[in-house]
Amino acid sequence: MIAVVYSGSNNASWRLADKGRTVASFNTNAINPYFNDEKYILQLLNKNINLIHHAEEIKRIYFFGAGSSSDDLQRVVYNALAAFFKFAKISVGHDIEAAAIACCRNQPGIVSICGSGSNAAWYDGKKVKPNNYGLGYILADEGSGNWLGRQLIKSFMNETLPLNIRKKFVQRYDADRKTLLEKVYRQKQPALFLSSFADFFLENKQDAFIKNVITTGFGKLIKTYLVPLHKQHPDSSVHFAGTVAANFQDYLYEAAEGTEIKIADIIKEPINHLLTYYSNKN
Repeated sequence: MIAVVYSGSNNASWRLADKGRTVASFNTNAINPYFNDEKYILQLLNKNINLIHHAEEIKRIYFFGAGSSSDDLQRVVYNALAAFFKFAKISVGHDIEAAAIACCRNQPGIVSICGSGSNAAWYDGKKVKPNNYGLGYILADEGSGNWLGRQLIKSFMNETLPLNIRKKFVQRYDADRKTLLEKVYRQKQPALFLSSFADFFLENKQDAFIKNVITTGFGKLIKTYLVPLHKQHPDSSVHFAGTVAANFQDYLYEAAEGTEIKIADIIKEPINHLLTYYSNKN
């Protein structure tokens, strides 16, 4: 039996499969070694009945997650998984690697994640090539869910939201300046709070102000990351993965118009593509 795991910032998607047949499909809280230590991850695993039931049967685990970007961070996840799945061989990789495999399989291409966070990289068909991107929710993540959340909150507190959107915001969240600042600057994992506003953007997708924020974010993502990658690899196709890219794909295609970027496809959730890929390898 194999386990394939894809963890974003909000949750981790799990698929357990045996001889090509899906045995279990479920979500847990996100696993991100930037925010979670080994003890937390192990406690999380011990709370899930599916994992408890199949722990000894699982012989191979393919884990990909936001935050698993260095050997030290990957070791945090590896150690927790190894303590729980005592009979499994375990590999731990970054979420951009998962997006590359899901989108491109064994073919080269430019891959971008745009979900709770955002990132981009060149994939040679075997490995993701290192770059200086992926700076996280404070320094980067253009166009992502938490970037959208930041723009919305700033506009609300600066009183630059159009009246109709401001009314909907107040009705939806019943939030004030003090509460919002508290949640952004004092609570744990503020990126999760910021990305939660992506639902508000989806509910009000047709509003002109909302559309402008979304397309502006996508424009920044394309200009900052994809255009430079495309200049280095001009013959490569461009692929997107992530809920924000998928939920607002019409705006994403619009933002790419007038640039050299031609979007080949957009995958909302890489997990099922990963499951197919690794089921066929075992």
